[in-house]
Amino acid sequence: MTDSAPLVLFNSLTRAAEPFVPIDPAAVRVYSCGPTVYARQHLGNMRAYVFTDTLTRVLRWKGWPVRHVINITDVGHLTSDADAGDDKIEKAAAAEQVSAWDVAARYTALFKADLARLNVAEPTRWSVATDHIDDMIAFAGRIGGSTYEAPSGLYFDTTTVPDYGKLAGHREDAAAPDVARIDSVEGKRHPADFAIWRKSEEPGRRQMEWASPWGIGAPGWHLECSVMSMKYLGAQFDIHTGGIDHREIHHPNEIAQNQAYTGTAGTGANLWMHNNFLVERGAKMSKSSGGFATLDTLVDAGVHPLAYRMLCLSAHYRSELEFSAENVLAALTRLKRLVIALAPLRAAATPSDSIRHPKLTEQLGLFDAAVANDLNTAAALTHLDAAITAKRIDAGERLAAVARMDEVLGLGLLALERSALRVRPATATLTDDEVEALLAERKAARAAKDFAAGDAIRDTLMAAGVDIMDGDALGWDWRPRFD
Repeated sequence: MTDSAPLVLFNSLTRAAEPFVPIDPAAVRVYSCGPTVYARQHLGNMRAYVFTDTLTRVLRWKGWPVRHVINITDVGHLTSDADAGDDKIEKAAAAEQVSAWDVAARYTALFKADLARLNVAEPTRWSVATDHIDDMIAFAGRIGGSTYEAPSGLYFDTTTVPDYGKLAGHREDAAAPDVARIDSVEGKRHPADFAIWRKSEEPGRRQMEWASPWGIGAPGWHLECSVMSMKYLGAQFDIHTGGIDHREIHHPNEIAQNQAYTGTAGTGANLWMHNNFLVERGAKMSKSSGGFATLDTLVDAGVHPLAYRMLCLSAHYRSELEFSAENVLAALTRLKRLVIALAPLRAAATPSDSIRHPKLTEQLGLFDAAVANDLNTAAALTHLDAAITAKRIDAGERLAAVARMDEVLGLGLLALERSALRVRPATATLTDDEVEALLAERKAARAAKDFAAGDAIRDTLMAAGVDIMDGDALGWDWRPRFD
C-alpha cells in the first residue's frame, strides 16, 4: 500500500518491538514450527497457525513476497523435554496398533484439513522430518566440537555456545544443575544438554530408526528444525515462529545448534515470534492432559470453524486467550453479524476496481496502522466494522474495502454465506427437513390465527435446539450446544 505504516514486530529474543526490515525484500523468509503428528491437533495448537497465517498475510499486504516453510515432525519428539520417555509417534502407533508411518500420515492429513477449515493458507513448502535424515546426520557430524557421546546417544554440550538460553530469558546464575534431570539420562554432562541422536536400546524394535556414526537410532527433536530451516531458508532468515512453549527449550536448542553449525553468534532468524497460550479455566490447553478440544469439538457443538479464527483475531497474539463456550459463541455471533451486514451490499454490487471515498481510505489507513503495530487484529476488526457500516457510500467501494481488509483477516467474507454458518450440532434431534416442515406448519397456524398451535411448534423447535428468527432472511438457525 502507498503511505502505509511501517511494520513493527515483537522480537522474543530482544523482548522488544522492532521495525521489520527484510533481509531480501524480494522474498521474506519465514519458518514455522509445525506439529508433531501423533494425535489430533487441539485448539491451542491451531492458534499458532492462525497467528502465523496472519503474519504472512500482513507481510504480503505490506507488499513483500513470502517464502514460508512449515515442518511436520513425524519422528524424534519424546514424551518428555528432559530427553526421557517414548517417542510420541511410536507410542501412538503401539496404542492404535498401526504402523508409525500410518499414524504420521493420518494425523498430518487431519492437520492439513483443519488448516483449510480455518482458511489458513498453505506454506510455500511442507518439510517432513523423515525426508531429511541424511541431512540431519551430516549436520550432526559438522558440529562435533559441541557434542559428546553418552550411552544413550549423541548430546549437545550447551556450554560450548554463547548466551545459551537467552531467548528464554535465562540468566547465567539461573543455570544451577537440576540433579534430578541430570540423573535421568546416564552420561549427560549438564542439565540443559540435549539429544542430537538417540540410540535405539534394542535395534529393530523401533519402527523408525536409521544407521548413523553414533549407532542405529533416530534424530533428536530439536535437530530437525535447525536442519530444515537452514536447508530451505538459509543460515540466517527473517522470522521464526512458534508457540510460546517453544521459547523455553525447543527454540533455544535450535539456536545453539545453529551457532555451532555456522561458528557464529547468528541465531538462525532475525526475529523470533511466539503466540501465547489458549487457556481454559486458568490452565493452558495440552494434548498430554487428555480431553482437549479440537475443531471437531466446535463443529459437533454447532459452531462453524471460522468462529474460532474470529476468536483468535479478536485478541492480540501475544495475549493469553481464554477458551470458553461464551467466548466462542460471541465470536460466532460477531461473524454472523458481519455476514448479515454484508449481504445487502453483495446483493447490490460487486467490488469496485478502486477505493476513493475519504471515509473508506481513512479506515483502510487505520486498519493498516493496526496490523502494522505488531499484528493488532483486535483493533483492525473495528475498522472493518466501520467500513461495512459506513453510510451513503457506494456499495461496490465498501465491498472493495472489505475485500482488502479480508486479505489480512482471512475470513472469506465476500464468499461466506449466512447459511454456511448454520452448523447442525451432533446432539440435534431433528433433521433440516423436519425443521423446515415444522416452520411451514407454524406459518400456516399463524396465518389461521391459531397462535397457540404456533407457540407450541416454536417451543418444540426451541427444545430441539433451533432458534427461530422471524424477519431474518435465513429464517432459523441451530443453537450451539456445549454440554
